[in-house]
Amino acid sequence: MILGVVGDTHNRLCNVEKIIDIFNKKKVDKVIHTGDITQAKTLSRFSRLSCPLIGVYGNNDLEEKGLKEIAEQNGFNFQHPPFLLKISNTKIAVFHEPEKIESFLKKDPSIQLIIHGHTHRYRNENIGNVKIINPGECAGIIKGKNSVGALNLEDFSFERIFF
Repeated sequence: MILGVVGDTHNRLCNVEKIIDIFNKKKVDKVIHTGDITQAKTLSRFSRLSCPLIGVYGNNDLEEKGLKEIAEQNGFNFQHPPFLLKISNTKIAVFHEPEKIESFLKKDPSIQLIIHGHTHRYRNENIGNVKIINPGECAGIIKGKNSVGALNLEDFSFERIFF
């Protein structure tokens, strides 16, 4: 099972189109978005994905109109963070902002994987037995510096894909 990981798309439609092409070409099984989509028209573009889209709403999504409706219309599973799910026997928590991760782990030490966004900075580390991933900047304007990720749930290997 390969998860595409993206976050903080911030209404950069040209980058969203590239991201969708990357995930479709890579044939990922699911895509997780860590929030800050910003506008409904941006979220609707993800309907071109060849796989399910799962995600959380970020701090820049809270007042935006139409995001929930677009998610429902397209069958996207979006929730307010933390979003707890189990995929391929892996217990996952999806956050937007990373500040609450440590206290969350004290309450639920059974989590194996945490995916977050918000900082626009790449992160791929282990804290104890928990893998923590942030794919980094994907809404920037400098070609070749933006990135998304592909995470293999069998061995937790993470490929960072630049565009």
